Amino acid sequence: MKAEHVNIKNKRARFDYEISDTYVAGIVLTGTEIKSIRDGKASLVDTYCMVENGEVWVKGMNISEYFYGSYNNHEARRDRKLLLNKKEIQKLAKAAEDVGFTIVPMRVFINERGLAKMQIGVGRGKKQYDKRQSIREREDKRSIDRMFKH
Repeated sequence: MKAEHVNIKNKRARFDYEISDTYVAGIVLTGTEIKSIRDGKASLVDTYCMVENGEVWVKGMNISEYFYGSYNNHEARRDRKLLLNKKEIQKLAKAAEDVGFTIVPMRVFINERGLAKMQIGVGRGKKQYDKRQSIREREDKRSIDRMFKH
């Protein structure tokens, strides 16, 4: 997988949450972590973000160990710091304090300069009936596309 085509998504983010605001943040990584991300060996399953002491941290993100890494390979599920402006961090902290809102990692990608970035969003959890409505809309869209195809 080429570095330009790396696009690791959290497929449950838009299904479980109504995303209101999105931000793009840099990720503080070690040498073997960026190599694993460029190979597409990362996962955003069960990942969440927290604001602690004026810093945003992503917790539970899995970046598999680099296959060619030696004794200085990285730990797969460590906490990683996100790089944002101070104003963005304050907005995220204020939004996360509200009841029902959380900071959700949505995707990890490599930008045009070759740096790993994470798109995060402020989301409110959906109720069960909202999820059923999303499934119904998706199935209706698929059936319409099938009808136009044939």
